[in-house]
Amino acid sequence: MKLDRVIAVRNNKTIYRDGEKCVKVFNAEYSKADVLNEALNQARIEETGLNIPKVLEVTMIDGKWAIVSEYIKGKTLAQLMEENPDKKDEYIELLVDLQMGVHSKTCPLLNKLKDKMNRKISMTELDATTRYDLHTRLEGMPKHTKVCHGDFNASNIIVTDSGACYILDWSHATQGNASADVARTYLLFWLNGDISGANKYLDLFCEKSNTAKQYVQKWMPIVAASQSVKGNEKEREFLMSWVNVVDYE
Repeated sequence: MKLDRVIAVRNNKTIYRDGEKCVKVFNAEYSKADVLNEALNQARIEETGLNIPKVLEVTMIDGKWAIVSEYIKGKTLAQLMEENPDKKDEYIELLVDLQMGVHSKTCPLLNKLKDKMNRKISMTELDATTRYDLHTRLEGMPKHTKVCHGDFNASNIIVTDSGACYILDWSHATQGNASADVARTYLLFWLNGDISGANKYLDLFCEKSNTAKQYVQKWMPIVAASQSVKGNEKEREFLMSWVNVVDYE
C-alpha cells in the first residue's frame, strides 16, 4: 500500500489516497471496537442502496487499524460552497435533499440513537438535575427508526464531475428520529460560524419535510449535550450554552 498522498487529517485519524482506494488510518490508541463498528456501519449502510463509498477491507498498517474504501474523485460540497458563494442556496438545498434521502431508509441492525444519546448525556459534566431533565426529555421524544447519519455536513459529501453525490463518514450512524439528525446539522453550521446558513438550512428542511421547526428545536439541547462529550474546549463551551439556554418543560 502506498500511503504517500494525504487527503485529510482529523483529530485521531489520517486519510490517504492509494490509487483507486481511500485508506483511513486510525491512531494507535484508537479503540479497535470503534474501528470495527465504523466499518460495520458503512457495510450496513451500503445495503440500504444509498450512494456511499464501499468498504473494501479492514486491516492493520504499522500496528494501526485502517479501513480501506473506494476512493471517490470529486470535490466536497463544502469546497463547492466556498468556491461558488453565489450558489450557496442551491447547495444548501442539495444538502437537504440528500439528508432526506438518508432519512427515507431504515437499517434495523444499526445502534439506536436514543441509547447512544442517553449514554452520552450520562457522561457529560452537567449537574444531576440538568442530566435528569435531558434524559426525561429524550424519553418523551417520539421513537422512530430512520437512518440518521450523525455528522451530516457539507464536508462529508463528495460531488463528482458528473454531479453524482456520495455521502462519507458513517462512524456516527444510528437509527432513530430524523429531527435529532437535523438538530445536529444545524449546530454544525453554528459551530462553523455560519448562522445565516444554519437558518436557511433549517427553514428549508422543515418546509420540504413538513416538519415543525419547534419540533427540531426541542432536540437541540439534547443533541448539544450528547455532542459536548467529545470535541475541544471551545466546542464544548458553545454546545453547553445551547443546553443551558433552554427552558425545560
